[in-house]
Amino acid sequence: MKKDLILSKQMTILEKHEQKFLNQTESQFSKSNLTPVVNKIQAKIPDKLQSTLDTAFYMGFHMVFEKGSPIIEKTINKEKIAVDYDLSNYAIEKYMRKKHLKTLDKSSKHSKTINESIAAIEGSVLGLLGIGLPDIPLFLGVIVKTINEIALSYGFSYTSKTEKAYLLYLICAAMTKEDRRKAYDKKIEHLGQHIDAQTQTSIDLEAVMKETSDILSNTLLTAKFIQGLPIVGVIGGVVNPFMINKIGTYARIKYKKRYLLRKIKSQR
Repeated sequence: MKKDLILSKQMTILEKHEQKFLNQTESQFSKSNLTPVVNKIQAKIPDKLQSTLDTAFYMGFHMVFEKGSPIIEKTINKEKIAVDYDLSNYAIEKYMRKKHLKTLDKSSKHSKTINESIAAIEGSVLGLLGIGLPDIPLFLGVIVKTINEIALSYGFSYTSKTEKAYLLYLICAAMTKEDRRKAYDKKIEHLGQHIDAQTQTSIDLEAVMKETSDILSNTLLTAKFIQGLPIVGVIGGVVNPFMINKIGTYARIKYKKRYLLRKIKSQR
């Protein structure tokens, strides 16, 4: 009974964080000060750049999932993350204390922070060199690495086609706003339930990659255009870690929710 109560309280807290994330709106300051500036920059961006950027992100995902996986695997300390998870999960199974659930969160939080730093360095250096489009596979690699490490921190694999689609939908939700973000959240919930229940579900990974690429392209069009300009390109050092933080924050919520739901189901 005590275990059920702790899990129930943790889920209530997590769902409040989830709703806060989903209900985020653009601040008045941003609408008044930043949006007009962004609109002016967008008006100067060549029409061809949109389709170029769409393609760059799409090919970037192909590169990361197909050719980049072995490289990303080498940068992930899977053994350490697995040991940390096993120890924390064992303590939760045996004692079910709030402090053990907090320990479980540490690994995913640490991974997110480290990858934000990597993204900042990558964005700043390439930005100063006046490089925008060529750094997209590197940036996507850091995003995928971040989510993969968070998944491992909560005991989930990331190699199956459905888990890759789940990862892509996480990016979509984090990078969209309000009603569209909530619609993606529903897709994520539905897909997560199918994966964890090990039921059949049809996924067109190519289509999901294209969908995610278009969203990232629209979101980062201005930032990447600016990053392609020498000196001003240092903005990549700000934009990239901001995106990693947002995606990582949401990913931590969703994977922890899956973990708690699995525990609640096992208790029943």
